[in-house]
Amino acid sequence: QVHVVESGGGLVQAGGSLRLSCAASGRIFSINAMGWYRQAPGKQRELVAAITSGGAINYADSVKGRFTISRDNAKNTVYLQMNSLKSEDTAVYYCMSSVRVYDGPGYNSWGQGTQVTVSS
Repeated sequence: QVHVVESGGGLVQAGGSLRLSCAASGRIFSINAMGWYRQAPGKQRELVAAITSGGAINYADSVKGRFTISRDNAKNTVYLQMNSLKSEDTAVYYCMSSVRVYDGPGYNSWGQGTQVTVSS
């Protein structure tokens, strides 16, 4: 069983910053990609940013230049630094870890989500 736990969400004014953290734990053999997704009310879940174990990074066009994803492979942790936040960034942010486990096939493990609210 793999657990993914996010932290760092909250309420911030437009133009402000927040830093999200996500840690994966359990019987993890390795983790390939880790990423952040978000889902706003009435919208589909979308990719925000993702990073592979080798450091390759992908950002949604809407956050390029404002958000930075980073990762600590030794701690199975991924971070999302969000600057210059806009009201349209308001959503529940979910962490995803693409894991390989010791006793079964690999799969994507999701966290419960953390709310980010940007007030204008």
